[in-house]
Amino acid sequence: MPYLLTLFLALCLAQSAHAEGFITRLLNKPVPGGVAVVDLGNGPAAPQVRYQGKPALVIHEDGQRWITILGVPLTAKPGAQQVEVDGSQRSFQVEPREYRAQHITLKNKRQVNPNPDDLKRIERELAEQTEAYRQFSPNQPSNLLFDKPVDGPLSSPFGLRRFFNGEERNPHSGLDFAAKAGTPIKAPAAGKVILTGDYFFNGKTVFVDHGQGLISMFCHLSQIDVKVGDPLGRGEILGKVGATGRATGPHLHWNVSLNDARVDPAIFIGAFKP
Repeated sequence: MPYLLTLFLALCLAQSAHAEGFITRLLNKPVPGGVAVVDLGNGPAAPQVRYQGKPALVIHEDGQRWITILGVPLTAKPGAQQVEVDGSQRSFQVEPREYRAQHITLKNKRQVNPNPDDLKRIERELAEQTEAYRQFSPNQPSNLLFDKPVDGPLSSPFGLRRFFNGEERNPHSGLDFAAKAGTPIKAPAAGKVILTGDYFFNGKTVFVDHGQGLISMFCHLSQIDVKVGDPLGRGEILGKVGATGRATGPHLHWNVSLNDARVDPAIFIGAFKP
């Protein structure tokens, strides 16, 4: 009898895991700064989904059911969150997560407390980048299990509470890779270049639209090898690692944004740590 019960439970778990689908198992990390996957059922057409007033990514998982993949902002509070599906409200749960602090010393004091001219430039550049993050193209991403954009170990993780010269600033909105200057940077998934620039904080920067509000941003580059409008295949080179902008040394800073929420890129490369 105990054997039959064990076998039954194992079969139930196996069926549940199979029903859940690979993308859900990979991406569903519903924490502040994480990703929430919500089951939308198996209707004949893709539901229209909005989260916090913005359109959301919807895919047909394993040809069985529709799911929406939501970027949860770092500012989200644990507990119930509401998502709009075809005009009706549906809820999902956000779990708590704590992020540690990081203290950085910068020799260039203007990168901690910019002067008035710097602030005007920063405001202009922020507006450009915000517009890029809010783009929503209809095509689905080519893949949701991303490749690493560079061959190198992870350094500073996502979500760190950052202190520059003792002063608290915005949390770390991306994932850093330790890599030598000049290391080629590869597109982790196919997409289209929607913005490039040389910015006060980010230095030389490239934005890539992967589809349906899934955007990658790569910054501190030494060299940009693409231009706005260029299509990129998975693994194609878009630039080289550098230390431009507010950086203490060569590395790649990679942001992933989903429905205009910056989320932990480690989720998309299978490296998420609770």
